[in-house]
Amino acid sequence: MLAIEHIQQYYGGSHILRDVSLTAKAGQVTVLLGRNGVGKTTLLKALMGLVPVRQGHIGFQGFTLTHATPYERARAGIGYVPQGRDIFNRLTVEDNLRMGLATQPASADIPAELFELFPILEQMRHRRGGDLSGGQQQQLAIARALAGKPKLLVLDEPTEGIQPSIIKDIGRVIKRLAARGDMAILLCEQYYDFAEALADQYLVMERGEVIWHTRSTSPMSIPAQCRSRTAG
Repeated sequence: MLAIEHIQQYYGGSHILRDVSLTAKAGQVTVLLGRNGVGKTTLLKALMGLVPVRQGHIGFQGFTLTHATPYERARAGIGYVPQGRDIFNRLTVEDNLRMGLATQPASADIPAELFELFPILEQMRHRRGGDLSGGQQQQLAIARALAGKPKLLVLDEPTEGIQPSIIKDIGRVIKRLAARGDMAILLCEQYYDFAEALADQYLVMERGEVIWHTRSTSPMSIPAQCRSRTAG
């Protein structure tokens, strides 16, 4: 479904992404592991068209997206939950969700499934986004990305600064989405324990490179030295 091939990316004279390749398939959770600053977020931004790539290819469902605009990528079926959430604090929960319908027909309504996945959003439907807790805002950001019915969901460190109970809820939702079989999930994470419970395949990054890739979900399939590099 998603194929990123030999991506090279630079900031000025700094080589940020070094020949990075990965694939993500429907019904599977692909996890990018690594400490802060190793290039995970930059790779996701390159995938979404938020930063340019110097070399390489990005393909999705048979189409080339390497030089597509962020809107074109969203319209192609990629939902993105950025690090820091980026919700609209002054808009209500409902209006934030409607922002996720930008790629849908004008008559489209908010999918009822979103409130099944995140019941708290139904209760706070008319509250402003800025009034929600950090964990609730993260749930809102994920629901907004799902509103457009994506075929690929990209999440950048969804557990950052979130209380444990909501981390469990987010993990439950990710499992449920993957189990449906019609969506690929690309999860960027630095905490191994959360990722280990979800991943169908792992990629460990360091200094802009993928240094380990495995399709096994066994924690012992990742060498100890690579697991230590995923700790904050």
